Amino acid sequence: MEQEINRHTVSVGLIASEPIRMEGLRGVFEQSPRESKAQLAPVVGALEDLIANPTVEYLIIDLSSSPGRVETLRRINRLRPSLRLIVIGPERDEALVMEAIMAGARAYLDLTAGPRTIREAIEVVLSGSIWAPRRSLAKLIDRLLLGRDTRAQEPAPNLTAREKQVLDLILMARSNREIAMELGIEERTVKSHVGKLMRKTGAENRIALSMRALSGAMLSK
Repeated sequence: MEQEINRHTVSVGLIASEPIRMEGLRGVFEQSPRESKAQLAPVVGALEDLIANPTVEYLIIDLSSSPGRVETLRRINRLRPSLRLIVIGPERDEALVMEAIMAGARAYLDLTAGPRTIREAIEVVLSGSIWAPRRSLAKLIDRLLLGRDTRAQEPAPNLTAREKQVLDLILMARSNREIAMELGIEERTVKSHVGKLMRKTGAENRIALSMRALSGAMLSK
């Protein structure tokens, strides 16, 4: 009974042009959520309708269904920055993976990903982390750090002691839930701190926030 009380429903929008791919995505929602995990509810519709739907918090988008690809992601991020994007695209395209994450994607899966893998990726994103191939993330870090000298010249934002603690744990790839447990605070408080960190730094997502910290641009003396 307690498990049912704690479980909440998360609406996830689905965008895929191929019927077979759409059926595969629907399979994600046929799985029963694990203990303490959210109940996922699929919402199918046109992209514009899903962006405008305030109940849709997450969006799975098959890039093959979008001619603009990365530009589509940037547009979604501009119109609805709070919408978490989970992208499905070609495998081994590291350039596309990096561009997708920079455009706001919280997860990148290749076209061979099955329902179980997609479900795991959604749950990782729900926890506040990012799902992407490690090799691509490593290259993304290298790419972003190339501009560290320019960012290091920018004035470091004024962070509170708690924000610095949260940032340190973000750099350790901890989820919001794990950060909350580590610091002994509520998860919603962690989300508030992360939001403030992003606003103070102008970062669009956790990856950009981490890169600015690693570059030294956010480290106060």
